Amino acid sequence: MSIPGESPNPYGPPQQPQPPQPGVPAPQPNPYSQGPQQQSPYPYAQPTMPAMPAVTAPPPGSGGWSTPETAAGGGYGPMGVQPPMPPAGPGGPSGGGGKGWLWALGGSVVASAVWAGVVFSTGGFGSGEKEADLGTYQYASDLCASSDFTPIENASFKEKDSTSGSNPQHSSSKDPAMDSMTCNVDYEPSTSSSGDYSSAWLYTTAYLHRKTDPTPEFKATYMSYKNQKTSSTHYKVTKVSGVGDEAYVVAQEYESSSNSSAYVILGVRDGWMTYQLTWSQYASTSSDNPVKSNSEITEMLKESAKGTLEKLQN
Repeated sequence: MSIPGESPNPYGPPQQPQPPQPGVPAPQPNPYSQGPQQQSPYPYAQPTMPAMPAVTAPPPGSGGWSTPETAAGGGYGPMGVQPPMPPAGPGGPSGGGGKGWLWALGGSVVASAVWAGVVFSTGGFGSGEKEADLGTYQYASDLCASSDFTPIENASFKEKDSTSGSNPQHSSSKDPAMDSMTCNVDYEPSTSSSGDYSSAWLYTTAYLHRKTDPTPEFKATYMSYKNQKTSSTHYKVTKVSGVGDEAYVVAQEYESSSNSSAYVILGVRDGWMTYQLTWSQYASTSSDNPVKSNSEITEMLKESAKGTLEKLQN
């Protein structure tokens, strides 16, 4: 027999439920217990762990996994379950991959831009290497045979006899990047005697630039001679007209008025073709044929260059 207000005897017979007393609220069922509320037979039994909310696979098109907490907008659910991804924007696929789809699209755009830049820089889409401006200039295996040396002969010079038969001399090289041709001739005054040691040399080169435009560097090549000075000589650089698209003359000048030699260079650019003549002359003190003046040599070289360039275009 129990006294009112005491705990029921756990070892006694089952007690009948007491009717609710006026003014005392009725006991509420445990919301976290499994099944109907049962009275523990042991007063010190371990409390019952709350049940885990059921997690079910989302139906197609529902936007991702959800739990009772996430369905109610309550943030992260039990066991670190993430809330569903937001739906994709207009026009995007359904479900929670909207941002991932945009990131993938952005990555493909960046990759495409990099690929396009590589293609453009390497000549793809017809926007790479600039086409060589060579006009009708042609490669010549023997530049000497394609040169016009008539102005040299008209200035009272002749080819010097050579016992080896190697005057004039020529060489050439054909390459996809640049064709190169050279011709060297030894001259002497037409009226020179056996005891006259006066001589002259003409060195010519022609280049067909097939990959690189020589225009930006052409002028600088000849202007650099201005900085080459010695105690007895210096160089005068002059732009000349009447031959090619651009031409410069480099003439060596002496500090003293008397000299027995001359050195003159004529450089010509016509499109992507460059041509150069170098005249070097020496006169002995006993010679009746003094060296030509720089102005006379310049006119002689200009006439020879014009005739040679016409031949190289045929």
